[in-house]
Amino acid sequence: MSDFPDGTVWLVGAGPGDPELLTRKAERLIGMATVVFHDALVGTGVLDMAAPGTRLVHVGKRSGRHSKDQGTIDRLIVAAALSGERVVRLKGGDPAIFGRATEELDACHAAGVAVRICPGVTAASAAAASLGASLTLRGLARKLTFVTAHARAGEALDLDWATLADPEATLAVYMGKAAATDVSRNLIAAGLPADTPVALVESASLPEERHFHTRLDLLPLVARTALGDGPALLLIGRALAKGQAASMAAIRPESSLVSNRQSLPAQR
Repeated sequence: MSDFPDGTVWLVGAGPGDPELLTRKAERLIGMATVVFHDALVGTGVLDMAAPGTRLVHVGKRSGRHSKDQGTIDRLIVAAALSGERVVRLKGGDPAIFGRATEELDACHAAGVAVRICPGVTAASAAAASLGASLTLRGLARKLTFVTAHARAGEALDLDWATLADPEATLAVYMGKAAATDVSRNLIAAGLPADTPVALVESASLPEERHFHTRLDLLPLVARTALGDGPALLLIGRALAKGQAASMAAIRPESSLVSNRQSLPAQR
């Protein structure tokens, strides 16, 4: 227990959803915690790793359904630590990737609370694994860029589209379902070819996972008609073409209409 004394906080990556994708350290810390503040997307399989009697506090924020604002979450974490609890702040994916970790680190530091980070598997890695694809490809995709398509209510999605429209990069767009039209239009306007391969992965690593292959100009149609209510990630770039071929090879003709690995028409 030397790395988790009373009155300390760990920001722990819960991974993309599959409990088996947690690190061994994450599992150990969850089991040692006296209180776990967890995101909305952290599933029961992960929460079941907590010891009997551990307080499980839902502080999740989902688009349009915020249960706790960030300031409140910061105060809850700090108060629990100052009262002598062993606090795990359990975040989907990796805490340092679009996880609002900085605010919680700053709040702990300001209160004199010891805080550390346990990394987790991010959704883009899980999505690529499910697709059987590599996010990078020598000579074709030498860069990997992560962006979030989440914008504050009433604000336009403000990204450097000229930089993101790089034909030699793979672009991973987190929370990209609602912004699919803006992503497609702006990337094409910035010069990325309309036929650039795109993979959409919904609920990566979970039993209900689904993925779809299309091209950049048809992305809005696919996002609107094919995706359900689960969290979705967009993977954009030429490296995804190989993943599409592998995915299609795995589909039996008689089950292609209901397969979780579906490909939308490449042409109108």
